[in-house]
Amino acid sequence: ELILIGFAASFAAKLADTFGSEIGKIYGRNTFLISSLRRVPPGTEGAISPAGTLATILGSLLMTISMTSLSIIPATPNVFLVVLFSGFIATLCESVIGAVIQHRFDWLTNELVNSLQTSISALIAICLSIIIV
Repeated sequence: ELILIGFAASFAAKLADTFGSEIGKIYGRNTFLISSLRRVPPGTEGAISPAGTLATILGSLLMTISMTSLSIIPATPNVFLVVLFSGFIATLCESVIGAVIQHRFDWLTNELVNSLQTSISALIAICLSIIIV
């Protein structure tokens, strides 16, 4: 069950990231660097916006609903919230990595940062499940 919760959380993080990035680029008029909260142009690595942040939550929510509907994770409130929360928090962590670390290393590509994000989400979900569920 823990592996499936981690699996679901990794997918929740990926959809959250996709929603946040794409919707944030289109509707995110006011974008801020997550590490300093100073204004930056839309599309900047590590930038967040209110619209993108709401879209991130929506993406994580939709994937969590899908995973519950498909019976990949148990349909309990605690598991649902763990997966939803993990997907959202890991996406914020990805923004921090993009803002603070990514530009310092040529080998730290967007693909690698995405892999880190999904792994972070799975680890958060598994740890929270051990504690909460």
